[in-house]
Formats: sequence, C-alpha cells, structure tokens
Amino acid sequence: MQTESSSHHRHLEELDFLSLVQGINQEDALLHQRVASEASHIAALCALVFSRLQAGGRLFYMGAGTSGRLGIVDASECPPTYGVPFDKVIGIIAGGDGAIRKAVEFAEDDEEQGFRDLEAYGVNTQDVVIGIAASGRTPYVIGALKKCQEMGIATGGVVCNKGSKMVEVCDVCVEVETGPEFVTGSTRMKAGTATKMVLNMITTSVMIRLGHVKDNKMIDMQLTNHKLIARGTNMVMEATGLPESEAKPRLLAAGSVRKAVDQWLSEQS
Repeated sequence: MQTESSSHHRHLEELDFLSLVQGINQEDALLHQRVASEASHIAALCALVFSRLQAGGRLFYMGAGTSGRLGIVDASECPPTYGVPFDKVIGIIAGGDGAIRKAVEFAEDDEEQGFRDLEAYGVNTQDVVIGIAASGRTPYVIGALKKCQEMGIATGGVVCNKGSKMVEVCDVCVEVETGPEFVTGSTRMKAGTATKMVLNMITTSVMIRLGHVKDNKMIDMQLTNHKLIARGTNMVMEATGLPESEAKPRLLAAGSVRKAVDQWLSEQS
C-alpha cells in the first residue's frame, strides 16, 4: 500500500521548523490533482447518495480511527449547515463514540462489529453506507460493506490506495492515491486531508441538489449563534430588500432564511 510506504523525506528529527513546514506543505500540494483525477467517481457517489436521500433514506459514514472521526465531523456539520434532521447523515466509528477522543485497541479488526453497529440504527435498503478507510482494507469497514451488499443496501467507499479490497464491496468506490506520508504511515496527514476534501464534495453537492442552497446561500442553516443570525439577516435583506430592522425580526420569528423569505413573498402576492 502506498499509504504505508516509506516517506520521501529523511532525517526529519534534524530539520528546523521552516523545513518541516515546507516539507509537509510540499506533500499536501500533491492532493489537488489526485483528488481531481477521481472527480467522475466522486460525482457517481454523489448521485448514489442523492438518490437515497431524496427518496427518504439516510447516509451512513463508517470508519476506524481518523477515517471514522472524519466521517463523524462531516455528518455532525450537516444539520446546522443545511437544516436537515440529525439522523439524516450519521457517522459511526469503530469502538463507539468513546473512540472519537481515545483510540480503542483492535476495534478496527472486528469484521462482524461494523454491521452490528449499523443494525443499531435500523439500517435498511433505503439507506446508503459509505465506508472510509485510508488503507482500503480495514476489517470493521470491509465486513460491514460486504454484509450491506448481501442485504441489498447501497454501498460506497472512500480510500487512499488504488486496487484496494474496498472496490469489491462497493457500488461506487473513490480511490485517491495519496502516496507516502511525510511521516511514514501517518495517514491522519495527506490521506486524512484528501478524505476530508472528498467528504466535503459529497455532502455539499448532495445538499445543494436537495434544495438546501439557493444561489450560493445556505437558506436552511440553523440560527445557533450571533454570527449565523447576522449572516441570515443579510441573506433576508438581500432577497427582500428589507432593512435590517425588519429583516432580523422576520428571520428570528420564522426560524430560517427560507421561511422568512417565503413568508415575505407570500405577503407580496
């Protein structure tokens, strides 16, 4: 596996901070084109996820370690950003929620536990399950996806090696070949960054197509702090031409930009 191959950079302990930073940045700079080369597969995975969510299903991310944490981050940000229910996009990590902060030994090696964790959420054929694994061979993820396929549940994968085992258990598999890490085998680095890029593309594209963005604005975002209320107020002002003194009360009363603007439009008709 390329992600486990030896770093191109040597004697790191002898380098000063500027050299270390430049070396890490040099490796990260390779990712743009490598993710771009998987654009067609990423788009196909987006289409698969969209088809399930549009029909009322859910998106599950599952992974171990960094991969699991990245899935949880992406899932947890969908409700406040797009106003979707908290059970629409779900992140699952090997070892349970405690593994988000502290590694659980050998959790990723249990090939049976992954699907058991999915069953706890009542996973079914309306849903889609995306496995995330830098190596592309994590037993926890592979076992879950294999069982999903047997049950007729749609599957996808995001990995950082070519020709991985994940391909065999995925309807659509994104394989970004990130290559050797700056620190050999530390896949929280380039592989983690590439994975985050892909997950951003998936949920952002799908949520746009589901109608949670108008023009380039998050019209269903939750108003959970002063910054977001100010952003929402500006969006209402832009859409309606109302002054802030009228736009902000309307926004707060309606609870979202979409509802505030729709109410204003209905009053104009």
